[in-house]
Amino acid sequence: MDKKSFEEKEARFAEIMQQPPYPVDEVLDLVEGVTGAKKEEWALAALKALSEAGDFDGSYRLLSACKAELGAKLRGEAIRDFLKKATKDRLITSFIDAVGFGVRPLGESVGRLGMLLSFQPGTRVLNAAWGLGEIKRLDSFYRRVVVDFRTRRGHQLTFDAACETLMIAPDDHILVIAKADPDRIQKMLKEQPGEFVKEMLKSFGNMPITRLEELSAQHGFVKPANWKAFWDRARADLRKDKVVDIPTRRAEPMVLKAAAESYGEGWFTAFAQMTDPKSILAAVREFEGSDKFKTLDDDGRAKIADRLAFALKGARKVDDALYARIAFCIAELKLDDAIVAKARAYLWGDERYLAAARELPARETANLVSFLVAENPDEAKLKLFAVLPQMCFPFLTETLQHFKKDEACEESVAALLRDPSAPATLVTLILGRYAEFKHWTKLPPLVVILTHAIALGEGRQSGETLRMQNMIRRLFADQNWLKGIFEQLQPADQALFFERFQASIAWDPSTHHTIVVRMTHIVPELASRQVQKVEPKAIERITSFRSYAERKAAYQKLINVDMPANTKRIEFARSYGDLSENAEYQYAKDEQRALMQKQTLMQEEIEAVKPTDFADVEADEVRPGTMVTIAAADGTEKTYTVLGEWDNDLDLGIIANKTRLAQNMLGKKPGDTFDLPDSEGNVSVATIKAVAPLSDEMRAWVQLPAGMSI
Repeated sequence: MDKKSFEEKEARFAEIMQQPPYPVDEVLDLVEGVTGAKKEEWALAALKALSEAGDFDGSYRLLSACKAELGAKLRGEAIRDFLKKATKDRLITSFIDAVGFGVRPLGESVGRLGMLLSFQPGTRVLNAAWGLGEIKRLDSFYRRVVVDFRTRRGHQLTFDAACETLMIAPDDHILVIAKADPDRIQKMLKEQPGEFVKEMLKSFGNMPITRLEELSAQHGFVKPANWKAFWDRARADLRKDKVVDIPTRRAEPMVLKAAAESYGEGWFTAFAQMTDPKSILAAVREFEGSDKFKTLDDDGRAKIADRLAFALKGARKVDDALYARIAFCIAELKLDDAIVAKARAYLWGDERYLAAARELPARETANLVSFLVAENPDEAKLKLFAVLPQMCFPFLTETLQHFKKDEACEESVAALLRDPSAPATLVTLILGRYAEFKHWTKLPPLVVILTHAIALGEGRQSGETLRMQNMIRRLFADQNWLKGIFEQLQPADQALFFERFQASIAWDPSTHHTIVVRMTHIVPELASRQVQKVEPKAIERITSFRSYAERKAAYQKLINVDMPANTKRIEFARSYGDLSENAEYQYAKDEQRALMQKQTLMQEEIEAVKPTDFADVEADEVRPGTMVTIAAADGTEKTYTVLGEWDNDLDLGIIANKTRLAQNMLGKKPGDTFDLPDSEGNVSVATIKAVAPLSDEMRAWVQLPAGMSI
């Protein structure tokens, strides 16, 4: 800028600063038109003038445009004071105080302030945990945002937590579309499932299929029970338009591309340079679904066969599952019979097919069975029947489906189920699909298989046996399945099954009781065999006002600070990609599960435990709300104050009514003896000397502390 132009700008800036109201747009143009120390000087002068004039919007716009210059001249606290001077709006003032000027970097504070300023009643926002919400109220006194989410009405977040976990919802986000036009989403789900998946990827970013399933269920789009059928239709759609890269493993992310591949010479040139076996297979599978593949000439087929053969060598002795999938592809496309035969022999060798099956996606295990038995079915089936106990569940399922009409298969399965240590996978499969196999006459009686299942549901398991245990427990909890099983049993076997299950003690007590009751509803005659439990008398759960308020404050910190911070860590870790190898993401998700469990437990306790001041407690015996003087065996005396279950202050002699010591004293009167445990677990006999009401000091202690509420 020449000297004359600068002098003209300087004169104009000085003129503008003489008298408010100031034309903010022109002020910003003038400040942006200079550099260095002069820009810092003008920005500071403009901020002071706009602040004095009470122009908050202008002050904020100037600060947003000149953060670096103002940050060089002023401390964050001074900038905060200028902004507060520029407004008389209490809500805006509370925003300014909440964003951490002087505590956080200036740019971060300005960004947070901008976000809070964009929040208005009716504004639609997004949260990673709760989805789409609508701001209902902004509370300047408590500095909180109240948001209505679909599954959580009136959810409160501090301004700080809101900045961390909320974002303004774009109009084209699928959750916004679903709220504004639900019929459009329903039509998409029914008629264009592939388009729905693309909209989800546009809105939430590239993600694994497992995450897509989770989000679809979370927001009420696709129920978990309907997911498989929906995904099969969606995947078929996506394979046609090729705009979405679908990974072979569920843990890998789907990628939304800008445009579909044309599969011209450029594609073949790039394909010929590929060296990663997994990428080569993915490229061929993608090409396979295009119209151009159907008209591929011999030269093109030869190029594809060559690269797949290269990929097969690369996967050999490295990844048996990938090796098998490449072999399937070569066989399906009929590219080279000799390579297919060698690949089949390799998988049979050292039973590599078992290792491959454990790592294959479940939908590919049927291909493995077909591939193995294609050359010599009689020899192949004998080999497979010999290793049924070693098969993973998906491979076992597909093997039995393939040979369901084969008598040798039935005999092999029957022999295994007659063994007391029948394979968990086989027990789970036969029971889960009993209607498909009940025509097998060689199977042992159904009650024998059920006995295996009950035993499987007991105890602590690991690995695939744990997965089978969980599947068995879900089966037993399914009322329709249970009814169908009882219909297959004779009365004597019904009673045997019922009593064997009732005697099982390792199931979750609540689930166990529910299943027992369901059994008696299905077969009323079994009710006479039900063991009746005597429920202990319920004891009122109480605690002091002080402890209740402290526990509730800890709960509020958990939901308003700890959980939003964890959500931010999850989203940050997710940005690293490849969640299966992302340690930060796994740690954050583990922490999320722990926090959610803690939140559930604390919420249940807060709802169950009642606060009290113990005002009307009689001191005729030891009970919560009394002071107890005891005499130990050595003659020493000590006074304890027995209060509620969250009350504890050893320095003051306060003990909770749930402690072992309190439990031993409850109900005792002066002169009674009780077991007195010491810190090392040893027990001696002590005597109750006196029981008295709470002292004035204790009555003050149990009250609600100043500044706290419940």
